[in-house]
Amino acid sequence: MAEQEQSSSSTFPNPPSFWQDFTPENLTRIEQLRKSFAEANPTRDVPIRLSDIPDSLINLQPPAEPKDGKWRVFGEPLSLDDKLQTLEEGGITNLAPTHPSRQGDNATPSSLDRRDVPRADHALELKRLIKSLLLNFLELAGTLSINPGDGLAKAEDLNTLLFNIHHALNEYRPHQARESAAELMQEHLDRTRRETTAVRSQVEKARRVLEGLGSLTIPAEAVRGAAAAAGEDAAQVAEELKALDKRRDAELWAATDAAFA
Repeated sequence: MAEQEQSSSSTFPNPPSFWQDFTPENLTRIEQLRKSFAEANPTRDVPIRLSDIPDSLINLQPPAEPKDGKWRVFGEPLSLDDKLQTLEEGGITNLAPTHPSRQGDNATPSSLDRRDVPRADHALELKRLIKSLLLNFLELAGTLSINPGDGLAKAEDLNTLLFNIHHALNEYRPHQARESAAELMQEHLDRTRRETTAVRSQVEKARRVLEGLGSLTIPAEAVRGAAAAAGEDAAQVAEELKALDKRRDAELWAATDAAFA
């Protein structure tokens, strides 16, 4: 097992050893087992992992979930509990908090957690850390101009300040993610409302057009009466009515196009 972890964490790792289990015969066998399970349990879905299968087919199924929630990928340890590492765990000095709300009778830099501080205090702390960074950089420049050999200690102070600044920023990432998600949801909601308003406006416009079109009538009786009085035959009256219908349809389409233009 140790050799496998060492090989998987190399720069160019080889394929895992269980690739040899993926033979055509084993693939056919596991498909037959899944088909048999589906036939024996028609009301159930085929699970991702079948139980009671030969050892030669175990690697053909997805691996089981880690019981402790931890695993390794290319030698890097990963965990389901994605917790931000503290500065003390990384061997870095955690600068004492400056805000009164983060100080107590028994408060120490190791017992305090920036995540328990209001958001406004995060911003205040970042400002003070950045000011301290600028001041220490100025002191480093002065030290290097007088005695360059004494600049290493001040460079270490700058390194500690930078680590604390980055740690404070990383602690603020969840709030940033929540605000970004809320902004995206609000934009989606506003866009949906605008589209709904536009659709309702077009529906109302179409309703008014249809109501106007429904109020139009064809004076067919007047045409027939005039044709009969003039002694025209029925065929000629029918042709005139057809031409009138076409002209009315053209006018209706023109009015509709003008309304929706």
